[in-house]
Amino acid sequence: MTDGRSSPDTTGEIVVSRLTKIYGSAPAVDDLSFRVEPGRVTGFLGPNGAGKTTTLRMLLNLVTPTAGQATIGGRRYANLTDPVRHVGAVLEASSAHKGRTGINHLRVICTAAGLPRSRADEVLAQVGLAPAARRKFKGYSLGMKQRLGIAAAMLGDPRVLILDEPANGLDPEGIRWMRGFLKSLAAEGRTVLVSSHLLSEMQLLADDVVIIAAGRLIRQGPVDQVIGSMAQTARVRVRSPQAETLRAALERESATVDVDDQGALLVGGVDAPTVGRVALAASVELHELATERPDLEGVFLELTAGKAGIR
Repeated sequence: MTDGRSSPDTTGEIVVSRLTKIYGSAPAVDDLSFRVEPGRVTGFLGPNGAGKTTTLRMLLNLVTPTAGQATIGGRRYANLTDPVRHVGAVLEASSAHKGRTGINHLRVICTAAGLPRSRADEVLAQVGLAPAARRKFKGYSLGMKQRLGIAAAMLGDPRVLILDEPANGLDPEGIRWMRGFLKSLAAEGRTVLVSSHLLSEMQLLADDVVIIAAGRLIRQGPVDQVIGSMAQTARVRVRSPQAETLRAALERESATVDVDDQGALLVGGVDAPTVGRVALAASVELHELATERPDLEGVFLELTAGKAGIR
C-alpha cells in the first residue's frame, strides 16, 4: 500500500476442510479438503460442473456450506477485519455502470472501502489499463473488463488473490501478461488461487494444482509431480514405411500399439530404446522415434475421465 498502512497480519494460507454443499439431494461439493500455500500460484481445475465456482463462493462467504469450513490465514472470510486488505477476488468479468469511466469506477470502490483515491491510478497502471482510464466502461472489451476486475481486486493490496477464469477474453498478449503478473504477485509472497479451463496455460503459470471432479478432490500437488505421477502413460511415437511389420514385432514384445490420424504408431508398454531394438531386429526402417510424455492436459483428462460434474 502507498498510504503508509502495514500489511495485514496473516499468513495467507487457504485451508479448505471437508467442505460440502448440497443443493436438493445432489452434492455440488462433496467432503472437499485441500490447502493453498503463500508464495505460489495454485491452479484450481475441474470439468464443467465440478464444483469449482461453488467452492470459491463458499471460501468468500457468498454461499453457506452444508458442512465443513474454509479459512484464509486461519479465519473465515466473514471474520476478517477489513477484508479488502486481506483478499482480492474476481469471480466474473468486472461489472460497472456503462457510462462510468474505469478510473471513476475504481475511485467509487476506494471511497466505499476507505482507501485513498490514488490507489485507483496505481492499480490501473499495474494492470496495464492506464491508457483506458478515462474511457467509459461500455467501450471496454471483455479482456479490458477482466483487467479492470483484477485492478479492483488489487485496490487493498491484498495478500490473497482468488480469480475465476481470469484469462477469459484475453488475447495471447494479454494471457502472457496475466501469467507474468500473477507470477510476480506470488514471488512477493502472496497467495494466488486461479480457476481456469486453459490447461496448457495453467501448466506454464501454476506451481501447484488442485484437481476436482464431481465435487471431490482427485489430485493435488506441484504441477511437475502431478504430471510425473502419470509417467507410466508416456508413449513412444514412431513412423516407418514398414509400419505393419513393426507393429507385429512390437506386439510380440507385449507392447500396445495404436495408430494416430497421421499414420504414426503410438507405442505403450515399452520405451524408445526397446522400440529401436525391435525395429533393428526386424530390419525395419525408422523415420521418427520420439517419446511423448504426458502434459497437464493429458493428465487432467485421464484423471477426470468418467467423473462428470454434478452441477
